[in-house]
Order: sequence, then structure tokens, then C-alpha cells
Amino acid sequence: MRFLLLAAALAITAPTLAVAADQSAKAEVLMANFSFTPETLHLHAGQSVTIHFVNNGSGGHDFTAEKFFSAAAMDAANRTKVGGTKGRVSLGKGASVDVTLTPRAGEYPAHCSHFLHSTMGMTGKIQVD
Repeated sequence: MRFLLLAAALAITAPTLAVAADQSAKAEVLMANFSFTPETLHLHAGQSVTIHFVNNGSGGHDFTAEKFFSAAAMDAANRTKVGGTKGRVSLGKGASVDVTLTPRAGEYPAHCSHFLHSTMGMTGKIQVD
């Protein structure tokens, strides 16, 4: 009888746990010619998020936010996607990538590091509350 009760309890909770683990927040950053959308990315501290970066520009762009990426917790595969310690997601024309991380509270600047791109308005910030 105990075995049946335990099996029933596991059958009810196991699928629930699997669904909860897959429900990380999602955000998107679009790179275009000299702009980021959204200009301010709002995230929640301590909550896992997958950021989908898309380059819709006519050439290469990057999303550089060294302090943000260095403060965030992420696994080695995602750390590689942000250039390790460079804190930069670089994408060619039409490319996209997902980066999953857990951000730390703060306000962080972001910019495109390509020559003159930030001067032409390709800047933004990340607000983590």
C-alpha cells in the first residue's frame, strides 16, 4: 500500500517539476543599423532568462555589456557565446543566438563596439531589479 501511495505521489509531482524547470523567462534584443530594440532591457535579479539576440542589420553588429555579463551566472557554453571575459555577443548579418543566464541586480551600459556604431546611437542599457 505504501508503495502505491509513493508511486502515485511521484506520478503527480514528476511532470510538474519537469515543466517548472523549463519555464525560464525569455527576452529578445534586436540589433539593427545603429540601434538596439529594446533600448532598455528589463530583467529580474536571480531569475534565469534566455536572451534571444538577433542581428537584423545590413552588416555585423555586437551587443557589448562587459559588466553585465561578468556579473551574471551562466554555464561554460553560454559564457563562450558572450566571448568569455569580453562580454560581447557578436553576430553577422541575419544571425541569431540564445544566451541563458541568471542576472545580478544593477544597471549596466550596453553598446556596439564596431567603429562609430555607438557614436551613431547603437547604445542601450540593462536594468536588473
